[in-house]
Amino acid sequence: MTSLLRKDQLEVSLHEEKKLIEDGRLKEENPLDLSERFNRLCEACRRGDLKLCQEMIRDGANINARDQFDYSPLILASLCGHYEVVQLLLESGALCERDTFQGERCLYNALNDRIRNLLLSYDYSKSTDPLQPFAAHITSLLTRAIPQTSDLLVTAVAQSFRLHKFILSARSPYFRKKLSTAPETTSWKIPNAIPPQAFGVAMRYVYLGEIPTELGGGPGTGFSEDEILEGIAKISSHLEIPSLWDAVLQSDDRRLSRQRRTEEVEKGRSQLEAWFTDNVIKHKVIVDTEKADEVKWDSNNGIFADVLLRADQPIEQDSADTPATDTSHIPPVRVTDVQGIPIGPAAHLSRTPSRTRSPRKSTLFPAHRAMLLRSEFFLTMFSSGFREAQSTPHLQIIPIDCSPDILETVLAFLYTEKADFPLDMAVDVLFAADLLLIERLKQKAAVVISTLGNGTMAPTSDLQIVGTERPSATDSEDIDIYDVVRAGWLTRVPRLEEFGARYFAYRLENFIDEEEFAELIKESAARIRGRQETDSIELLDDIRYYLSERFRLRFEESGLEDMMAEEEQQPSMKEEEGTEEDDEAIDVNGLQAPNPQGTHLHDDSSSSSGVPQLNGAIRTLDGEIAGDEFASDAVNYQILLGKIENLLERLKLEA
Repeated sequence: MTSLLRKDQLEVSLHEEKKLIEDGRLKEENPLDLSERFNRLCEACRRGDLKLCQEMIRDGANINARDQFDYSPLILASLCGHYEVVQLLLESGALCERDTFQGERCLYNALNDRIRNLLLSYDYSKSTDPLQPFAAHITSLLTRAIPQTSDLLVTAVAQSFRLHKFILSARSPYFRKKLSTAPETTSWKIPNAIPPQAFGVAMRYVYLGEIPTELGGGPGTGFSEDEILEGIAKISSHLEIPSLWDAVLQSDDRRLSRQRRTEEVEKGRSQLEAWFTDNVIKHKVIVDTEKADEVKWDSNNGIFADVLLRADQPIEQDSADTPATDTSHIPPVRVTDVQGIPIGPAAHLSRTPSRTRSPRKSTLFPAHRAMLLRSEFFLTMFSSGFREAQSTPHLQIIPIDCSPDILETVLAFLYTEKADFPLDMAVDVLFAADLLLIERLKQKAAVVISTLGNGTMAPTSDLQIVGTERPSATDSEDIDIYDVVRAGWLTRVPRLEEFGARYFAYRLENFIDEEEFAELIKESAARIRGRQETDSIELLDDIRYYLSERFRLRFEESGLEDMMAEEEQQPSMKEEEGTEEDDEAIDVNGLQAPNPQGTHLHDDSSSSSGVPQLNGAIRTLDGEIAGDEFASDAVNYQILLGKIENLLERLKLEA
């Protein structure tokens, strides 16, 4: 049983921790941050502004810092009840570790049980180490037998190691220099004086693995533990990796080891990112599509690529006015340099220059199968007897059904775990990730869509009422919400389906009368096989739920639920007295009467809360004057529900 520390022992421990932080050996998990970027992130967490939160995180704001009032972004979002913001912060690596002051404070201040349960579901490894899956894949390459992706065999005494040149070059300055001068090297033998256990520890560290607590020395191993330690010290110096020796020395301190590992994994990711940029992206080849399959790239090349991925330019993006160049004198077979990397144009262009149309282009990316295995699609392909899995003198060319920009984004994720792409690319990235069976990238694309495409999820400020010009539902939007919902269905991402329903609900007055919205409802109903009249429509059920959430936020503490119940029992005044004062009003069924005066209400006719006003009076969606904003919301809620029922009747659907 673990005994509790006495007060004096606890004070000594805290003093030592503070000293380590001051000396720079230990990083403070929640440092004070007074920067403008961090203040904007905190403000976005208070308001529930998902879009701004995502933008600040992408710009590098420290999500685990604290403001001048000792609040972290996660505490602010939990305290203010913004579930989606809390989820985004946790997925981005926000700390919520139990048995720590900040972690317990976050749990205690959570506004409701839903947020508290979400916080509890994120254990330490999941919430604080988003690079863990990336590091785990790199480490697994040391022992993966099928498919075989290694290109360097290192032997030590009676033990051998199958390694990857590109990882060694990215992580070790020694290997980078050695392999750049002799890229054709396929084997290497280390001196017998170096224990194989020491080399194994070093390689595990290079491949982003954890330093084992037991180094493997002792009776029966042929080497003592001291000899293994001495061997690690020599290897650390020889491979120019001083951090390896430091990690071995500090392996007994749990917190320092954890911090050092986090830093080393981030460093390794940055090194692989630099390798990816300087080699894969730098050496991508753009050729005419009709000649792309004729490109020859030697298997023995200076960047150690073992496969080519091809992406064709979308037909609609072909240039219609760029003149082509007559390069008929260039041979169609690609010329390579001494390292086997293609140089010069790849194929014949048109013999007859044209000033009306240029040839369609394709992009070839040199890649490494070891990194492509993060995709289940490539893992299955390279583990099978397919042609693409066979060794050939020249690199196999594998076509991928996406644009070059999207394929580059996918490769960047596989090599670096980074997924930085704008909102207008998110849906295409989602489909590419679904095609290649990269679940983590699918989820990241869904996060981008449901945050950058979300904003504060506040209802539109210009609620459409009688006599207004209804703007298109997609005006000023960065995404097509119809495409997003359909993409969620096709790729089986519930997050996008929920996002689409909530997006519609908070802007329903702008969509309910559109024909495309009606078509989407019909598609949702058709997704249920053998649908019966009593079956519900999933999309409409979700829209109703979020519609009630939208208005309930204003109802709960205002007593409007009782008022709505009374209105259902009594005929409204407008039904008894007619519409003499406002003859352009529409009824709950959405039938609009003529507007002889042609009055248009613009954005300046709305109150600051988004409630329409005319001549200072608060009005409902049907143009009636409401007593106040809460009364207007109550009536608008019923109007929108009525419009949903009318839509179902028009489509002859039961739900």
